[in-house]
Amino acid sequence: ILNVCRIVPEKNLHHLIEAFSQTDTKGCKLVIAGNSDFEDDYTRKIKQMAKEKGVIMTGFIKGKKLHSLLTHTRCFVLTSSHEGLPIALLEAMSYHRPVIASDIPANLEVGLDKNCYYPCGNIKELASKLTSILHKEPHSVQYNMEKYNWDIIASKVEEVYNSIQ
Repeated sequence: ILNVCRIVPEKNLHHLIEAFSQTDTKGCKLVIAGNSDFEDDYTRKIKQMAKEKGVIMTGFIKGKKLHSLLTHTRCFVLTSSHEGLPIALLEAMSYHRPVIASDIPANLEVGLDKNCYYPCGNIKELASKLTSILHKEPHSVQYNMEKYNWDIIASKVEEVYNSIQ
């Protein structure tokens, strides 16, 4: 199970760690890839929780290491209480990984199947969704990523520029 984010309170990593600790992990690990800009009470709390619950904290990663995590994860989880456009979620989707996301407006805007969402802050429901994923065989998911295709976006921008000449 993978989460990629900054370690800040609005990402609700404490909810993810707690939910994961309530599941039968079937030998899977929770990996949190990311860091914070500075050490504070929240980051110390998350690192302590991770240590106690056997969660792997990689720190900031990119390139081949991130590619490897996204390629091999059973599921990507985004537990944020608020987001802009959730780029990490879109990236996980581009790897055809199952995803679970909080039901905040920015995540709902992505338009996933309703079963991919859980009520933000509901640890019990998140644990249930994690359990469901962990009891299935690893699988790929085909998402409709058309509205996030850079070629299509560039074409539409070009159309706008051409229409105002």
